[in-house]
Amino acid sequence: MKFRNLILKNIFRNKSRSILAVIGIAIGVAAVVGLGLITDDLTQSTESALTAGAADFSVINSTNSPSGSGGGGGFGNDQLINQAAVGQIQQVKGVSSAVGELRTSTNLGNSTSSNSSSSSGFGANFRSMTNIIGIDSSDLSMDDIAITNGTAFSNANQVIIGQDAAQRLNKTVGSTITISNKTFTVSGIYETGNFMDDRGIVMSLPALQNLTGNTGQVSLILVKASNGTDPTALASTIQQNYANDLSTSTSLSGNNRMNNGLQVISSGAWAVSLLAILIGGIIVIVTMMKAVSERTREIGVLRAIGWTQRRILGMIIGEALVLSLIAIVVGLLLAVGIVELISLTHLLRGINPSFSLLLILKGIGVALFLGIIGGIYPAYRASRLSPTEALRYE
Repeated sequence: MKFRNLILKNIFRNKSRSILAVIGIAIGVAAVVGLGLITDDLTQSTESALTAGAADFSVINSTNSPSGSGGGGGFGNDQLINQAAVGQIQQVKGVSSAVGELRTSTNLGNSTSSNSSSSSGFGANFRSMTNIIGIDSSDLSMDDIAITNGTAFSNANQVIIGQDAAQRLNKTVGSTITISNKTFTVSGIYETGNFMDDRGIVMSLPALQNLTGNTGQVSLILVKASNGTDPTALASTIQQNYANDLSTSTSLSGNNRMNNGLQVISSGAWAVSLLAILIGGIIVIVTMMKAVSERTREIGVLRAIGWTQRRILGMIIGEALVLSLIAIVVGLLLAVGIVELISLTHLLRGINPSFSLLLILKGIGVALFLGIIGGIYPAYRASRLSPTEALRYE
């Protein structure tokens, strides 16, 4: 009988014992793959949800105040940035998107009619102060600007107005508003979650540049890092490259907290996986030890007819590896089946299984590891048996 045939025969000779070993290894495989399918997507979806569309940080003129807004009583006079710097920042390695934005402020008087125009009131009090933001309509998400009613502006004669400003100035979609003697039509209402910006008005960048006379200038540059790029490191790189002219603004502590949170998710998943691997390993070792104990006389006969310790060792480890290969199939099917069932029943809303070759390879590696580790000690014990003692074993 060929050696490999003997290994296969030994496995299927005691089905219950072999099934127990397969279950033990499959538990470890299913835990690693199943949790990986969930946590890999959880990490990606969490990161996407926290950073979807919005810029990771902003770049301002190094002489500017952190607020980046103008003083009261008219358009701001902060040191601006040449718009050509936007293209330069875009070329920095790791930058996904760089967008120029012009910011200023003015005082608008309250309007009593939703369809009447509102004139600029530079002598008005602080409560009438309104932030004016100039940015391309296609880049609104970079500043967390979300349209809640109407549409984004499509030309230089349209604006969108913050939810708070719309209530304060009594404006709705279709109303007109006058800023610095120029009349604009409100095409939409927006919301950012920032009370200052929600008291503001947004128009196209060229329109605000023309209105303020700051052609080719921006107040700040919104920067979004590419996937896999650390925003904190990228901000530091830009700061170093433009140390004399530009500086990064906006606290990056939120990014650090997000990264720490994602690490906690991954660490927790691995902790559960390692526990499952430990349990699976114990089951395999106990099962293989039981198998060796039950076959003590058989091993004694093999030693008596000339089998070497190495051959005995190879037989036991070979059986463990074959069981591991079977467990790989069982574990993968079990993991994918359970995760797909959970996905179909929507028990974990917003999370879709994230399949990857690396994850499958992890599962295969776990199975082979358990098979080898679970078989080494029992195989060593079997190879060290004395033929005469083994033959006397009852």
